[in-house]
Amino acid sequence: GVRIGKNCKIGPNAYLRAGVSIGDNCHIGNCEVKNSIIMNRTNIPHFSYVGDSIIGRNCNLGAGTMVANLRFDGENVKCTVKERKDTGLRKFGTVICDNVKTGVNVSIMPGVVVSSGSKIMPGEIIARDI
Repeated sequence: GVRIGKNCKIGPNAYLRAGVSIGDNCHIGNCEVKNSIIMNRTNIPHFSYVGDSIIGRNCNLGAGTMVANLRFDGENVKCTVKERKDTGLRKFGTVICDNVKTGVNVSIMPGVVVSSGSKIMPGEIIARDI
């Protein structure tokens, strides 16, 4: 199922797939979100994909921000919590902490952790934790 918090603006053309939880005061526009947690006051307004991810509070994903949730080689995704570890998951997107902004056409690779307050410039490919 899908859970949508209070005072959210959803659409037009939002595709919310199973396992999505959206916090309060969010804007989810013309994008696809799958099996992800989107926390309060976060905006994913234009042409983005977020799958198998956790997006913190007060984030804004610029148009065309894409979260990869499957490694190109098909191996399990590795993620850093103190040290880099195998998640045991074949599909896992990203953990984006609070107050992060991405520019247009940003790509975030599987298992990447984006630190609080990060600003990602347009067109960047984020393949390592920042």
